[in-house]
Amino acid sequence: MTDADGDLTTGELELVGRITTASNATFVGRIGDTVVVYKPVAGERPLWDFPDGDLASREAAAYLVSEAFGWDVVPRTWLRDGPLGVGMVQLWQEFDPEQDAVDLVPVDAVPDEGWRHVFDGSDEEDRLVALIHEDTPALRRMAVFDVVVNNADRKGAHVLPMPNGHRHGVDHGLTFHVEHKLRTVLWGWLGEPLTAEELEGVGRVREGLAADLGTALSALISDREIAALAGRCDRLRSEGRFPAPRGEMPAVPWPLF
Repeated sequence: MTDADGDLTTGELELVGRITTASNATFVGRIGDTVVVYKPVAGERPLWDFPDGDLASREAAAYLVSEAFGWDVVPRTWLRDGPLGVGMVQLWQEFDPEQDAVDLVPVDAVPDEGWRHVFDGSDEEDRLVALIHEDTPALRRMAVFDVVVNNADRKGAHVLPMPNGHRHGVDHGLTFHVEHKLRTVLWGWLGEPLTAEELEGVGRVREGLAADLGTALSALISDREIAALAGRCDRLRSEGRFPAPRGEMPAVPWPLF
């Protein structure tokens, strides 16, 4: 994989900063002139419900599924060696801080149009607030992607609003579990029919699992997880609508942002 700005897989990865708000060790780096995010496997914190040491592989797998969808949900992501060992590397995204695809607003300030109301609650000062997200095709596609990869951690801050209106999703280490783990802030379309374009995207992923996509994923996640991924695609295509929360686990991540 050679790029005009240098070989991103073998070129020197220089660390230039650390993202201290991340739950796992996360760094900003450069490979030549390309700015990247680097998450070394050695910096992953153990989790009770996911295997140790494979969150980076799940992030790389999420990118492959995003590519199969054809929707550019996940920025380019790959595995490679770095100053702190093998880890996930992802192209840095300069999002627009003036945009909010997901937001908390006072309950009496929920917009009438262009937004979906998820639920009401109270903030740290005991004020009534509403969780809302925008009603856009880009965010709908991300919600479909999350169902397919079984994303257990779609926080509001994991949605990057790009200046051109596109939305990137990041932080996909908690994906592909064989058990139902969907935890997301993007519940605004609950029960609504999927569009033909969304169903076609799910179909591309399902067909890819029997071809190159399945082969590539087999190096990153287990056979059981690939089978569960195929099952989620089949179920989503059969039901043809956004699913509802189920099971005893919380339906949203915490914190929300």
